[in-house]
Amino acid sequence: MRVGFAGTPAFAASALAAILARGFAVPIVVTQPDRPQGRGLKTAAPPVKALARERGLPVQQPASLETDAARAALLSLPIDVLVVAAYGLMLPQAVLGWPRHGCVNIHASLLPRWRGAAPIERALLAGDAETGVTIMAMDAGLDTGPIHDVARIPVAARETGGTLHDKLARLGAQAVVGVLDRLARDGTLRSTPQLAAGVTYASKITRADTAIDWRADAAAIDRQVRAFDPVPGAFTALAGAPVKLWVAEPVAGVSPRADPGAVLADDGRGLVVACGHGALRLIELQPAGGRRMAAAAFAAGRRIAAGDRFDVVPV
Repeated sequence: MRVGFAGTPAFAASALAAILARGFAVPIVVTQPDRPQGRGLKTAAPPVKALARERGLPVQQPASLETDAARAALLSLPIDVLVVAAYGLMLPQAVLGWPRHGCVNIHASLLPRWRGAAPIERALLAGDAETGVTIMAMDAGLDTGPIHDVARIPVAARETGGTLHDKLARLGAQAVVGVLDRLARDGTLRSTPQLAAGVTYASKITRADTAIDWRADAAAIDRQVRAFDPVPGAFTALAGAPVKLWVAEPVAGVSPRADPGAVLADDGRGLVVACGHGALRLIELQPAGGRRMAAAAFAAGRRIAAGDRFDVVPV
């Protein structure tokens, strides 16, 4: 069975590695073009390309699939199924109809909940107790295709965007290999339509999503900090300078009579800050242009005292 693959980041590379380990032939890998990355903005290959080159697989990196010329090199190659994982470009109908058994997508949520670009972050922001991976047939809609398989996991109490990403990457890799095994065995893929009820959308993360509003509930701000760790980081401001928050936790039993954002105390474990409801302990922070550091070092370097205030950065 000839399995094409389309994906770009580390999440997708996990699936490609599992497909290759299972012994499936992968005659083509499609990924996005190399782009500047990191502080130095050096041009780097996406993780899927790096893995494909390491394994000696043919790679194509079209900037778009909207023109006949961009699609021609792909569509001339016969494949049985195309596995898609966080590719980053919409597939036009001509590409959806290219493989003999269609296109199979690995989506990091329990569809129809969190269709769209940022299902991992949105699940954490919403406080979902459970999430997982859906393997679905792709159609012209946004994550609307029928479902081939679902794998579920609980969301841990102190889950971050990074830890959940890695768990779902492994889960998705296992699930898609199981679907491919069934296709190779049966010669067809069984699926069930998505439910009409329970549809939510995981819109792309914006800078506004990462800005902390201290008027919110402490538990909600805690989820925000965890959802955006390690990328892109939730942020606030102190004396007009942006500060990223990396580790925080709600403080039990505190009902502050202070303005949201006000520093209540340094309790030895971190800076306790008033929220719209409850208080949040800041444990690890990062000033602009600096490194991540413990709250004690951050407070000592800036002589932070009770009454000082963190503010919202305009976005």
